[in-house]
Amino acid sequence: MTTTLDSQKGGGELAAVEVHGITRSSFILRGALTAGAALGAGAVAPFVSNALAADATGDLDILNFALTLEYLEANFYNVKAKSCNLSGNAKTLAASFGAEETAHVDALIAAIKGGGGKPVAMPTFDFPVTDEKTFLSLAYTLENVGVGAYNGAGPSLVSKALLAGSIVQVEARHAAAIGLLTGQTVVPNGGFDKPLTKTQVLAAAGPLIK
Repeated sequence: MTTTLDSQKGGGELAAVEVHGITRSSFILRGALTAGAALGAGAVAPFVSNALAADATGDLDILNFALTLEYLEANFYNVKAKSCNLSGNAKTLAASFGAEETAHVDALIAAIKGGGGKPVAMPTFDFPVTDEKTFLSLAYTLENVGVGAYNGAGPSLVSKALLAGSIVQVEARHAAAIGLLTGQTVVPNGGFDKPLTKTQVLAAAGPLIK
């Protein structure tokens, strides 16, 4: 079955994103990307929620997952963008978003260390983009997946202030900005996020949750 992200293009590109790493956070991120590619962005939140609930030990585990997601986005904007010949608004947005994702990385590392934890190491990434068009298409998809991931992770946090009302809002604004630039839907699903049910997500991505 091939399903685009909430009737948006991007599932194939998302499936081709490679996250290399053996940490639990890298594993969950790979599963979230797989769920998003197969079933749409609405599948990401319930996948992440169930994966973290399976054996997460607390806020530090969740923050390390968020850190891994931010590593991916920071690498995409700060490193991959340089090889895609971006220009104009696309180049400006990539530079701005890259700085903001780096700030997210720094904030999460500080929060993890402040809580007595050890930040996970940054994995390596491969992105299937070669030019401005494919870069923006994947950027739109990754940002919407990021929103879903934070929506899935947030309810499991004891300290809600660490994510709610801060990073997730910025990710949503990134997605909207890319949508406006590329003429794609800014607010999908009729104005509401509509995550798939646990049964729907686990049917496709459940085997990835160990």
